[in-house]
Amino acid sequence: MLVNRKYLTAVFIVLSVISAPLKAADVISARLMTLDLAADIAAAAVKACAEAGYQVSAVVVDRSGATQVVMRDVFASRFTIEIAERKANAVVLSGVDSGEFRVNRADIMAEMNEVDGILVLEGGLSIRAAGSLLGAVGVSGAPGGDKDADCARAGLDSVLERLEFAAD
Repeated sequence: MLVNRKYLTAVFIVLSVISAPLKAADVISARLMTLDLAADIAAAAVKACAEAGYQVSAVVVDRSGATQVVMRDVFASRFTIEIAERKANAVVLSGVDSGEFRVNRADIMAEMNEVDGILVLEGGLSIRAAGSLLGAVGVSGAPGGDKDADCARAGLDSVLERLEFAAD
């Protein structure tokens, strides 16, 4: 019995050592944004639009499209929340800003707008650090997607230094 235990222990140790390098590839590292970063982006986007006289909502989603932050100007319609979220999700889906996606893939825009949670309109921008997609910000409520995009850009610009220093 003692020999069998020693043998089994030795086999277990050998197998553990051999399989360890194979299992390392099963775990990956991912860059994720903090709630504070997401909140700062949304707040700066809503503030920029308010200063321009527009009542908007800003939604920040993470890299998988899950909502992290929703901010709505008190005078913005509740529908702006859904539109902003769907613009941000279009960015996560495509990997490019929603306005760019709209121009580049006009051939499938109608079909993409039928996908639950996606809206291919200008006003959604990617949030990136060190080349990694962290998520997206979508803005809705200004009179035109270009103005929504400007406010989203102001939100990103407000944390640009933090995003740049996030590169390791």
